Amino acid sequence: MITKKTGYDTDTICAISTAPGRGAIAMIRISGKDAFAIADKVFEPFAQDARLTDQKGYTMHYGNLSDGDEIIDAVVAGVFRAPNSYTCEDVVEFSCHGSPYIQQRIMETLITAGARVAEPGEFTLRAFLNGRIDLSQAEAVADLIASTSKASHEVAMKQMRGGFSQKIEKLRQQLVDFAALLELEMDFSEEDVEFANRAQLRELLDDLKSEIKQLIDSFRLGNVLKHGIPVAIVGKPNVGKSTLLNALLNEERAIVSEIPGTTRDSIEDVISIRGFAFRFIDTAGLRDTIDTVENIGIERTREKMEQAAIILYLFDLNNFSVEELNETIKNLNQQYGDQDKRIILIGNKTDLLVEIPHNFNELVEHETIFVSAKRKENINLIVDSLLRSVEHGDLDSDVLVSNARHLQALQQALKFVESIEEGFTINLSTDLIAVDIRHALHHLGTITGKITTDEILGNIFGKFCIGK
Repeated sequence: MITKKTGYDTDTICAISTAPGRGAIAMIRISGKDAFAIADKVFEPFAQDARLTDQKGYTMHYGNLSDGDEIIDAVVAGVFRAPNSYTCEDVVEFSCHGSPYIQQRIMETLITAGARVAEPGEFTLRAFLNGRIDLSQAEAVADLIASTSKASHEVAMKQMRGGFSQKIEKLRQQLVDFAALLELEMDFSEEDVEFANRAQLRELLDDLKSEIKQLIDSFRLGNVLKHGIPVAIVGKPNVGKSTLLNALLNEERAIVSEIPGTTRDSIEDVISIRGFAFRFIDTAGLRDTIDTVENIGIERTREKMEQAAIILYLFDLNNFSVEELNETIKNLNQQYGDQDKRIILIGNKTDLLVEIPHNFNELVEHETIFVSAKRKENINLIVDSLLRSVEHGDLDSDVLVSNARHLQALQQALKFVESIEEGFTINLSTDLIAVDIRHALHHLGTITGKITTDEILGNIFGKFCIGK
């Protein structure tokens, strides 16, 4: 990882910023103090007196990009002057034809002219180190690039706009103010002066705990929206789980057979429904069996049920016992049911019914959805129920946590805030309480980048693509 310690600001970097492969257009970016000088070595504008070094920012210029006397391509050069660029440095962006050969030749020419190849995420790293964005916003850039649904896109955009950063900074500032008062008390400890109002500080701690817990609690929703909502399709063998998966995906994704135990491993696929990504998981049927391979699949089914945000429990309307079904629902709720996991009951094979199922009223009370997966009848009712499972969440919040690193930092901060509270309860000395405050500030600071290490930066920016 390139950092200020290794003199990143003395280098001018370049990289292909568009996706690998052939396309109509590709874009190659240069950033650094010599960006214009290097660009002028290889770029010859069609207009006279149009050297990029002399041009205003936010202007575009058409010309040839050459390696010596050999013209590589006709390109458009975009000029962005420091500090009004993505990296806060001088930046030139060449838009060329999307031939992989042309892209590679331009890169070789820029390197010969004095640039070096950028490290993964180095453009965004420079934006962070130069104050353009904070660390949580930089991570949101990667999330935005990786977004595959409307919901994951919105979560990333909200974080990029800085609402989450402002929330964290507000929490830190409250702690900083009181830490300063406690530090003053320690300076005047011999005079027995109390600068910090203890009742006010306890009220602050209660507010901090409440707000941090809300952020921690928002992670489950934020995480599933970012990665896709896991939906496990479970039930006994041969109740139509694979058929239902195919109906939901509208393609023959899973093998369908009348032989029980056909599915022996989980099958996953993701589709977007009204902006939400759902990750459907077809699992091995739940039953007692002596088949070793099938038992492994059943164990994986239980693991997927644990991981899922929603469980679709499927049963055959033509072959079920209400008593057994009630016991199954009870067991599912005991093992997997909580406020964050929803269990949806689905009665399948309505196409084979010759009469109304026995104890139909009890099924209605369980809010059972009646479908024919084979004929794709009432599949829309399942979709509506799935959407209700996520649309009740606080999607309008600008402080939805979706990053596991942020979650861990918040959990650590909460631990020290609770330790501070305990210290006041037992009349712990001011200097020991101040230590816990500094620890809480440290963990909150790692979220936005107020406090960083090379290891943190390496882990974050090393996951970026090279051109970003």
